[in-house]
Amino acid sequence: MTQPENGTDPETGTEPTADTSEAGTGSAPTLLGPAEVRELAERLGVSPTKKLGQNFVIDPNTVRKIVRLAGVTSDDHVIEVGPGLGSLTLGITETGAEVTAVEIDHRLAAELPATVRAMQPDAAERFRVIRSDALELTAEMIAELPSPPELLVANLPYNVSVPILMELLELIPELRGGLVMVQAEVGYRIAAKPGSKEYGAPSAKAAWYGPWRIAGTVSRRIFWPVPGVDSVLVGYERLTDARGTVAERDLTFALINAAFAHRRKMLRQSLQPVLGTLDEVVAVLESAGIDPTLRAEQLSVEDYLAIARAR
Repeated sequence: MTQPENGTDPETGTEPTADTSEAGTGSAPTLLGPAEVRELAERLGVSPTKKLGQNFVIDPNTVRKIVRLAGVTSDDHVIEVGPGLGSLTLGITETGAEVTAVEIDHRLAAELPATVRAMQPDAAERFRVIRSDALELTAEMIAELPSPPELLVANLPYNVSVPILMELLELIPELRGGLVMVQAEVGYRIAAKPGSKEYGAPSAKAAWYGPWRIAGTVSRRIFWPVPGVDSVLVGYERLTDARGTVAERDLTFALINAAFAHRRKMLRQSLQPVLGTLDEVVAVLESAGIDPTLRAEQLSVEDYLAIARAR
């Protein structure tokens, strides 16, 4: 497997290293470094797989950066998807927060509680694992937790990051915000504004829940194995009041899907699968105050909602 090259990380100003925050105090490290990650992986017989989008974080400095930018405090209940060997998990529990981790790999899910107990004994009672595919989480699973999660902090699997994000935003309305690490291309698309080249269906749908921003960049050298793509941190804050009803959201998302399925066509053509004939589409668009000759990328989520309400 590819080893991170030596040298200073241009993003964090550090090189991937073991946790040295306790150096000189006689205390054991509280976070996983490169040696601990590889030792755990070898002991469990785990090789990071492309199928599951696995790239393990091996730099404690980056972990603390992510947790700091996410604004995690000891009062929070954080949900983490794809914790892997626990690198980011330990950064979150270090704050005193309660953490629910969702892990699909049965070996990793079984080992995580032991890792937390070994590295941070005081955090063990604040940590739990749901052994599940994040896309198969249910409202019943969330309801069984002592309290609903309030923050999403995760290094999302690259191959399914957008579907997981949309699923969690819909499933857990109590989430007030979050910070996720994703492939750079995906992150810029999620945070894109109308009219930009990156703006697409994920951008418009994500905006339903609140404003998104690029919170930072992450060097590929802090992962094991080193991925072939760059990563970014994307953050959001949920709107205090819901943008619309569940029925309005569903129709708005159907309009977004239809519009971007044929993004080079004018709305009067692309929205026909949802709104009907050409004349019916034009009538709805004009009622909503939207020019029928516009194209998908020119509309904000508010515009799509206006069309849904005018239907």
